[in-house]
Amino acid sequence: MRISLPAAFVAAGLLADAFLHLYWLVRPAADPRALSLAVLDFETPFTARTLVPLIAVLTVAALSVIAVSRGQGGRPAKVVTLALGGGLLVRAELGLAWASGLGTDTGTPFYWLNLLLYTPLCVALGFATGVVLIRATPPGRDGRPGRSGGAGNG
Repeated sequence: MRISLPAAFVAAGLLADAFLHLYWLVRPAADPRALSLAVLDFETPFTARTLVPLIAVLTVAALSVIAVSRGQGGRPAKVVTLALGGGLLVRAELGLAWASGLGTDTGTPFYWLNLLLYTPLCVALGFATGVVLIRATPPGRDGRPGRSGGAGNG
């Protein structure tokens, strides 16, 4: 069984993010405070204690999306993929609020990264995650994808 295009897109995005965090772990920024403010709009340490769990979560989420796309992983993979999709859509909603200027200074690097990269990517990845989950829903009794075989199906 092959991986679907939406699953490959989501997994690639998550793994790229994981590798970026791994890079920051291996090659710390010259000015971690400036990096933190630019990419997050708040100060946080770019230490192993912060980055390793994030790298692990991103990798597990990518593997779960791939598993769901391939009809593998069972309920745990679907739960992780569903949580990922929900998280991406919540982040997209927050990004839209920040893009309108709520809670962030419109002159910061974070504002522009959010507007041009983070929010559109979260929308696209959230949508693609939903496609993966919908395609993974077993057919109902009527044979159509995603149907539960409700009234009139019999």
